[in-house]
Amino acid sequence: MQRIEILRLIYSDIADDVVVTIMGAVAAELYSLGHRRNFFYLQHAMGLASSMGLGLALARPDKRVVVFDGDGSLLMNLGTLSTLAWHAPNNMIHVVFDNQSLLSVGGFPTATSAVADLAGIAEKSGFKHAVTVRTVDEFDTAWYAARERKELSFIVAKVDAIGPKVFLMDLPLLENRFQFQRWLCEKE
Repeated sequence: MQRIEILRLIYSDIADDVVVTIMGAVAAELYSLGHRRNFFYLQHAMGLASSMGLGLALARPDKRVVVFDGDGSLLMNLGTLSTLAWHAPNNMIHVVFDNQSLLSVGGFPTATSAVADLAGIAEKSGFKHAVTVRTVDEFDTAWYAARERKELSFIVAKVDAIGPKVFLMDLPLLENRFQFQRWLCEKE
């Protein structure tokens, strides 16, 4: 399964959600589908997408928050899972694209290529809903279950370790920040 397949599948479904992505391939692939002002590309802050997503979910309980994370990024800030489970915002879906490597910084293997089970760690941290999926159909089922239940949900999508064909993001980071902030304020 490829990450871009998942992003294409749910692109129309996240049009009104608060969306936070990690740096690198996830951001570039989401951007390639068409930028929206409700997308915040968290560049230069590897490991912090889930923390930012939690803050947004708590600050804006009226909006669904979707975090697109990666295995390498999440492993850099693994303690965030216990904090997420403790606060358990019912408006947040945390999607982790697990390609078992640090693809955006050279392709070095992560602990998920050996023994680490991110959904298992999330469950042991207190998540009620954590699942690992390996096909587009399994992701589709998990995604719509998470949307319907309206509780903190964690989906690990096992994806191929390939990046985008074009890694072009011509949106300046500061402009992304201002667009995102304006969109949040307009939606109050």
